[in-house]
Amino acid sequence: MEWARAKDWLIGAVGMILVLGITIAILWWVVSSPAGGSGAEPTPSSTADMPGDLPPPAAPGDLSEDETWLADLELDAGTVVTVGSTLRDVQAVGQDVVTGPDGLVAARLSVDATVPFEVVADELGEGTVVRAAEGGQAAVVRTVEVLGRELRVVATGTVKVEGGSLVVEPRSIDIGGPDFLSNAIGTVVRSLVTIEHEIEGLPEGLVLQDVTVHEDGFRANLTGADVRLGP
Repeated sequence: MEWARAKDWLIGAVGMILVLGITIAILWWVVSSPAGGSGAEPTPSSTADMPGDLPPPAAPGDLSEDETWLADLELDAGTVVTVGSTLRDVQAVGQDVVTGPDGLVAARLSVDATVPFEVVADELGEGTVVRAAEGGQAAVVRTVEVLGRELRVVATGTVKVEGGSLVVEPRSIDIGGPDFLSNAIGTVVRSLVTIEHEIEGLPEGLVLQDVTVHEDGFRANLTGADVRLGP
């Protein structure tokens, strides 16, 4: 009888162990994921919670089969040379650009470029030097002839945009002598040291908006609408 009780107890204990083992296995299966997996499936995030770019501008609806539309177009060039013109560090940004049989046309175009000092100096005459001066001004140094005598003139002035051209009109003129002499001679030579430069070498339709003096030249910004970029 004792043996029967021991046998029943042993069978019950084994049964409990089996049930416990199965229960643990089920729980483990539920809370774990297969090895090498990424765990529970991620819940998709709401698009409202995710930062996004602004929608791109819409293409025109009247494009023909032989035209291509570009939302924007950027061009960087270290140097741009045409006959009689040199520009450096040219950065152009076109928007709403259409290319087709009529060429490449930008609805809006902005160009930043540097006009080297030597390009402007060559327009004033041989031996002329143009350089940056204090206070964001520009200086013109050249030798001029007055009353049969040669004078070395240093003229300094601020740069501005006037009539679509880059203009530096002297505010002070120094010939190396007394102030009264510089003032008297300055009236005579003012036109010889005044800069009036029209920026060339860029597509037609661009208008000069702003210009500043840098160490290597005049930094100009030009903008235009419906600018043709190529033939």
